[in-house]
Amino acid sequence: MTPLIIVDDLTKEFLHAVKKPGLTGSVRHLLRPEYEKKTAVDRISFSIDPGESVAYVGPNGAGKSTTIKMLTGILVPTGGKILVNGVIPYKQRIENAKNIGAVFGQRTQLWWDLPVRESLSLLKAIYEIPEREYKRNLELFTDILNLGEFLHLPARKISLGQRMRADLAASLLHNPKVLYLDEPTIGLDVSVKARIRQFIKQVNQESGTTILLTTHDMEDIEDICKRLLIIDQGRVIFDGELQAVKDAFAQERTIHFEVRAPLHLAEDALHNQFPGAALHIQNEGSHCSIQFNRFHLAAGEIIEFMMKRSDVVDIHIDEPSIELVIRQIYESNLNNQRIIV
Repeated sequence: MTPLIIVDDLTKEFLHAVKKPGLTGSVRHLLRPEYEKKTAVDRISFSIDPGESVAYVGPNGAGKSTTIKMLTGILVPTGGKILVNGVIPYKQRIENAKNIGAVFGQRTQLWWDLPVRESLSLLKAIYEIPEREYKRNLELFTDILNLGEFLHLPARKISLGQRMRADLAASLLHNPKVLYLDEPTIGLDVSVKARIRQFIKQVNQESGTTILLTTHDMEDIEDICKRLLIIDQGRVIFDGELQAVKDAFAQERTIHFEVRAPLHLAEDALHNQFPGAALHIQNEGSHCSIQFNRFHLAAGEIIEFMMKRSDVVDIHIDEPSIELVIRQIYESNLNNQRIIV
């Protein structure tokens, strides 16, 4: 399969003015300006196949948004190569724009004083969307995203959640091959987040739209993406399947038991029952928690053991979180360990 997105040795550098404070510093900079070079993206390489859903994550200032801006053609790279559906974004901007959709959580592509419906109609003309295709997509998005309640309102009068739903519809009206999402659920309440996530997954699975998501919301990553790409200080430090990452960096699970009568279970009893297994137990009255490595033991074995020893009322299993996974990857990178999955 030919990759839809190819990034090879991509670099972006910015020049920042270096000026001493005060009037003297201003005059000196005017006569003899000095600049320092800041590398935002440092020779990164990756490829994304059609239909993939990829989380592109990292701390603030890592180079995520700069990469997205180069992929969309907003910024021109200092060096390296980019191809999106066979097009060089910054050279063939119009053709590239027809292939992509973009949603930036902090910005909107709607016209501020126009009703949302009129903004979408203008985008239809800009992208030269056939009338039949436009009506079909608008009806579909209105139904899934519940746009009908505010299509007649100007963008300045709708809420943040409504604006994000309208922006998603606007970015997908022309059936782009790639959808770039930069913090698409920032500042939204739980119910709106859930609706937007479900819509993005549906577009990815049913239409085959390739998703590249940048976010600090770990639930967005777990719910939408199957692949994780981590950037730090302008460099890609990890690239792998999300489940494989969890298997490598988050092998611990915890089973929480609520028992009818207080139970004081010693770790020795567990180790005698499961020799060689890494286990840790914590007792708190009628609650008992057992931490174990899911590759050494099955949850069912521990549950069976506990059911024989006590009257279990309730059971809850904590799975490894993606937040823990990413933290461990960062720690491995800081310790100059080679990250392999």
